[in-house]
Amino acid sequence: MRRTGLQEDARFTGVLKIAVLRGGGLGDLLFAMPALDALAESYPEAEIVLLGTPLHQRLLDQRPGPVSRVEVLPTTAGVHSADGSTDEEGTRSFLERMRSEGFDLACQLHGGGRNSNPFLLGLGAKHTVGTATPDAEPLERVLPYVYYQHEVVRWLETVALAGALPVVGEPRVVVSRAERARGRSLLGRRGSGVVVIHPGATDPRRRWPTERFAELARRAAARGNTVVCVGDAGDAPLADRIARQAAADGRTEVVSLAGKLSLSDLVGVLSRADVFVGNDSGPRHLAQAVGTSTVGIYWVGNVINGGPLSRATQRVHLSWTTRCPVCDRDVTQVGWTAERCEHDDSFVAEVGVDEVDADVEALLSARTLRSVA
Repeated sequence: MRRTGLQEDARFTGVLKIAVLRGGGLGDLLFAMPALDALAESYPEAEIVLLGTPLHQRLLDQRPGPVSRVEVLPTTAGVHSADGSTDEEGTRSFLERMRSEGFDLACQLHGGGRNSNPFLLGLGAKHTVGTATPDAEPLERVLPYVYYQHEVVRWLETVALAGALPVVGEPRVVVSRAERARGRSLLGRRGSGVVVIHPGATDPRRRWPTERFAELARRAAARGNTVVCVGDAGDAPLADRIARQAAADGRTEVVSLAGKLSLSDLVGVLSRADVFVGNDSGPRHLAQAVGTSTVGIYWVGNVINGGPLSRATQRVHLSWTTRCPVCDRDVTQVGWTAERCEHDDSFVAEVGVDEVDADVEALLSARTLRSVA
């Protein structure tokens, strides 16, 4: 087992087909995109096949970028499974089909490796790189998996094991002309600026209180901006409540498109927005990737692993909570598998509206100045 660092001479020879394992959600994929760009740059003749999820396939299908195609993962515990179950026959069939592809290099950009490393080895690739906790099955070249590391940097460091050096520092997604036109159509008549709000997050503890979003939306709309709430069907009740509360004075209007957009529609809407405001979530990462200014509301532990690295157009408001606001248990636990208390109270409630609103206005003003220039 060889350990190496950012060395160009670590590049493997004769690599024409690369498999990249990355399950998880939208943000998980976007964190891996700079590493995928690095692989494409270092192995320009290779086909890169992402072993991902249906959501990843919808986002990347027919989209310019480093990934040639997406193969949807089978239901496999610790790799791609909503309930921790494994479809044994489906997994066996998938691995058999992937072995027939003859991968020259397989990269595990998924996690600590307890489940993902055995899965990756099942591909039968000539070379393997990835991360590993001490109890994970080793690959040919490994990076120790330490939970508190920024995910973009983690996966860039991982593909560097194969000699793939960074070409971009943050995720980027190419937006089609049709998506931009669709976004313009969905937003309708523009105000002086477009502010898109996403109130959701997979973990409820990462959600800013609804009434704070509503007050922020009311202020932005009162200043003549178009304000739109987005999200999936699960976010729709929150988004609808924000729209109602923000418009309760009868003088402002906030629209909710939550639960009404395809992923391509969302890309279009985000690309036409001037500022996005939301929690640590997939849509925030996507907004940044399509080139939109964002104001993110983060718990301190999450910003270490997933906050934007730049600040010119990406702003962050931090909550420094380290103990559960209900039972006082330490919440700086390491990893998503760590034990947690049963409480879902927000960790980011201490973030105030005034400071978030100030950044929204600053970014709107900066966008106006750039467009005039």
